[in-house]
Amino acid sequence: MKKGINIWSFKNGMTVRECITMAQDAGFEGIELSLDEAGEVALDSKEKDILQIKKAAEDAGIDIPSLATGLYWSYPITSSDPKIRQKSKDIVKKQLEIAALLGADCILVVPGAVATLSPDSEVVPYDIAYDLAYEAFAELKDEAESVKVSIGLENVWNKFLLSPLEMRDFIDKINSPYVGAYLDVGNIIYSGYPEHWIRILGKRIKKVHFKDFRRAVGTLEGFVDLLAGDVNYPEVMKAFKEVGYEDYAIAEMIPNYKHYTNQIIYNTSRSMDQILGR
Repeated sequence: MKKGINIWSFKNGMTVRECITMAQDAGFEGIELSLDEAGEVALDSKEKDILQIKKAAEDAGIDIPSLATGLYWSYPITSSDPKIRQKSKDIVKKQLEIAALLGADCILVVPGAVATLSPDSEVVPYDIAYDLAYEAFAELKDEAESVKVSIGLENVWNKFLLSPLEMRDFIDKINSPYVGAYLDVGNIIYSGYPEHWIRILGKRIKKVHFKDFRRAVGTLEGFVDLLAGDVNYPEVMKAFKEVGYEDYAIAEMIPNYKHYTNQIIYNTSRSMDQILGR
């Protein structure tokens, strides 16, 4: 497995190029970028600007294996508002387009939500959310297939697709080699065991996030440094070996910006070396 880091893990205010340089210095082989509403990689980015970022990564000897975004929390694909649903689908299309330019082979997509973490979020009936999500990705799979970039549906705290069996069956129903799972092992600990998800999803796994979480905390504050939580990484790695997953493991750290330094980037690299047996 290859070792990557998500750009959200870095201190606020750093440029993409600065993050690429630090990722390389810390020993990572790849960096996962993020599509934002504004910024260096944004909905209105020009092709030439994206290609310059790709070149910066190539010059540093760093891959860009995938493209994430946090925009789906603001524009859920399961919203009752058709305008928001269309905006969400447009974001998927733009994300696919930019990923292809960057040379990434996967995008991280939140597959809608019954409700988000915000207490003010819309609560969508589960069956309606399922139908809306299926309708959207059955349509969007053609876009993914055309640019040969996979849509990775992330298991996340969205109160939706809550079990590996349901995620598996949802992906199989869409029936495309370019729609699969973006498996976040840390997100599972709140309610289950990542090794179960790995063995059930198997070849459907497109990319992987590494995080760690303490069940006893049970809130967002439960996310901790790698090897400091309840993820059974020896069992997780055994499961990955069993299903033949050899692609990127991308660390997605959740920094406390009040007292945050980038030392966590280097610490995470060393922890991943231990997990990956390097």
